[in-house]
Amino acid sequence: MEDTITVSSTAFEHHGTVPLQFSAYGENISPQVSWSGLPEGTVQLALVMDDPVAPTPQPFVHWVAYNIPADASGLPQALSKDAQVAGVAELAGMINGLNGIRQTGYFGPRPPVDGKLHAYHFRIYALDSALNLPEGLNKDTLLEAIDGHVLGTGMLMGHYQQTE
Repeated sequence: MEDTITVSSTAFEHHGTVPLQFSAYGENISPQVSWSGLPEGTVQLALVMDDPVAPTPQPFVHWVAYNIPADASGLPQALSKDAQVAGVAELAGMINGLNGIRQTGYFGPRPPVDGKLHAYHFRIYALDSALNLPEGLNKDTLLEAIDGHVLGTGMLMGHYQQTE
């Protein structure tokens, strides 16, 4: 499926460098992420952030979020890492799933200190129904659950490398 949703961030440009504060070497807070151009009929959204360059497991999953209301325009910076996201009215019902270290919420870039440039894909999925998925899903179980419900996708890519 070709990407039709525009995904952006106030923290970095598409193909730009993810700032240190959003890495696990920094404050490990999530960057602001927004989207536009959702397909007609979008009822709910999901997000997966992963690093396809990671040596193991490949790709390494940094963030899984789902049950995001379609009328939400984005995710704010430093979003709660709790499974049930509270305190942001437009995100009512959103769930942070399990990342690659089996914790809920965002886990920032943390590549090995080898100077290799890693790419981080923030992919949005527009869904045709309110699936009301339970807590505890990882990337694989989320993608299985939304199979057949994806109306469109979009991706923001950021780069990060750790040299020391």
